[in-house]
Amino acid sequence: MNDPHDVIIPEFWDILDDTEHEHQIITSGRAGTKSSFSGVLGISTIVNEEPAAVVVLRKRHNKIRKTVYKEMIRAITRLGMDKSDFEIGITPMEIRHKATGNVIYFAGSDSIDDTKGIIDEDKPIRLVILDELTEFFDVGEGEEELTNIEATFVRGNDEGFRMVYLYNPPKNPNAAINIWCQKMELREDVIHKHVDYRDVPISWLGKKLLESADRLKETDFKLYRWVWLGECIGVDDLIYYMFNESHIREPEAERYKLIGIGVDYGQQNATTYQAAGLNINKKRFEGLDEFYHSGRDTGKQKSPSDYAKELIQLTDTLHEKYSCSIFYVYIDPSAKGLAEEIKRLAMQCTDYGIAVRDAENTVETGIQRVQKCLTYNVLTVSDDQQNLIREMGTYEYDPKSIQSGKEKPMKIDDHCVDALRYLIMGLWDKIKYFLPAGEREE
Repeated sequence: MNDPHDVIIPEFWDILDDTEHEHQIITSGRAGTKSSFSGVLGISTIVNEEPAAVVVLRKRHNKIRKTVYKEMIRAITRLGMDKSDFEIGITPMEIRHKATGNVIYFAGSDSIDDTKGIIDEDKPIRLVILDELTEFFDVGEGEEELTNIEATFVRGNDEGFRMVYLYNPPKNPNAAINIWCQKMELREDVIHKHVDYRDVPISWLGKKLLESADRLKETDFKLYRWVWLGECIGVDDLIYYMFNESHIREPEAERYKLIGIGVDYGQQNATTYQAAGLNINKKRFEGLDEFYHSGRDTGKQKSPSDYAKELIQLTDTLHEKYSCSIFYVYIDPSAKGLAEEIKRLAMQCTDYGIAVRDAENTVETGIQRVQKCLTYNVLTVSDDQQNLIREMGTYEYDPKSIQSGKEKPMKIDDHCVDALRYLIMGLWDKIKYFLPAGEREE
């Protein structure tokens, strides 16, 4: 086996050899190589002749195979060993070193009891790795859950036992995980190591990744500090603070092969359609037009069938102007009646197709993706989208939610920005290729 120190950055050497601190917290920005380090740590632990077991946990079990499990397998090669020296299983998901019998178990936090039931009692647990720790706070029970996990695995394994926590810090200093980390740092049995991509040899990262970092540094230094340096930069009240006049421009393509429409529906509240086309040549998602009607503001209510006719009128206009043959419509999941009305009318369209889809309504991810598109000038808005332009300048987080550490947008005058978010989420698999390579992964 190669010396593990040769395949990890020097900043991790002290943690690799650390047997004094039971709790080892590793944070970083993007490309800090903490996942690679965890792989090397896990494999080097089980190839040691001393009896040992490693448990690797994520909150979401379905994310394990493509992340930490894959990193552990990569570490075998990095350490100069052959995969044939290991039994690599998927059901159950584990990696066993043939010569020592030591093993790495993988599990979601909801299946800890199942995992504990298959652990060989002759192999004491030396190491527990918790990957993407923010998930334990965002969708789990946070600090209480981590305490229960420690109690589950430390029993009878306190000699040489350690827990390694990996995560990218959230923007918000008040986020629960940041408060937890500050508390942990006060303890004598805790070490916290923070690194960023600048600690990693250029040859390990590649020029493309460094170019991506430099580009964000130039366009949005504050966001760069969070994404690449892993700093808690705080949360701006204004969500799309990077939106400015440079984003308001007329579409440049004469034809669009595909146009998307995001739909946010309301009865008393506004109903809006936000349309944009994929300009493959310019690598831009160009805003084209909008429909907007508020029953409360106008005093005139419209039925789902009325709104469906308005959408067809919009697609007719866009088809005639841009010769588009296919429209993808992403509708607020709660607007089932409107969706059915649009599908019924869409069947009567003979010159072009309309595909109706339920919008993906993951707010935090959607906002991050819209922000990326604005930061890299991938997204533009037409002057014909005046309601969207207005909302982009007023869409804010609730100040009380920022203080509590879990920021949430204000539900005021947000219909156009919601429709835009539905649209970006729906066509993300196409739009993301307009971004720098390093920004396409979540």
